[in-house]
Amino acid sequence: MALKVLQDKVQINQARLKLLNRKVSFIESPGQSLLRKLKLKPGMAIGDKVKSWDVFLSLDFLDSHISNNAPILDIGCYASELIVALHKSGYSNLTGADLNQKLSEMPYQNTIRYVTADFMHTGFNDTSFQVITSISVIEHGFNGQRLLKEVSRLLKLGGYFIASFDYWKEKIDTSGLQYFGLDWKIFSEEEIKSFVADAASYGLFPVGEMIYDVKDKPIACGGKQYTFAWLVLTKLI
Repeated sequence: MALKVLQDKVQINQARLKLLNRKVSFIESPGQSLLRKLKLKPGMAIGDKVKSWDVFLSLDFLDSHISNNAPILDIGCYASELIVALHKSGYSNLTGADLNQKLSEMPYQNTIRYVTADFMHTGFNDTSFQVITSISVIEHGFNGQRLLKEVSRLLKLGGYFIASFDYWKEKIDTSGLQYFGLDWKIFSEEEIKSFVADAASYGLFPVGEMIYDVKDKPIACGGKQYTFAWLVLTKLI
């Protein structure tokens, strides 16, 4: 399935348990969070429990579609759980890109390549990656044409672009709301369809069926309630 939608909080909890069972969960316990607040725990906090669902879906998809040494780029990787979970899962050719100047604080600096870069205009060579992942990134400062152009340039033929993002079937207005200094978009069904149609112009196509149906609004942020969607495109041209 190319597009999946988070239906309720139960799916978040189920995904977190699966990540824990795989020993790739990086979410801190309440005790660890307290130690960090008291500045008694070094390093940085990684991940967000509400992203359990899309992190697990991405890992599960990659496990059945690529080899452990395939080159993977995670865009918007600062504080993201996915890239470190991929490392713990045995993936050995990982690159993370982000504009955050604290990228040097991310774990596994000796085995994961971290690059400070704008993911819509990176310095990587053409066809450098088999997979590009993006967990809760593209809805911030969204520019579909620039994003698709760069993703298509960077992906090898047959490679995958995996993205999760904020979603609700009908349009939710986020005018005037910003995160990370960027405009914030909650994608509607029509906006996803438009994005996927644009993707075809760059040789990127859904890997399967697109299911837009929603059940609940398990996510609340910025005074809005919505859910998450998870999308996989493959480069065929």
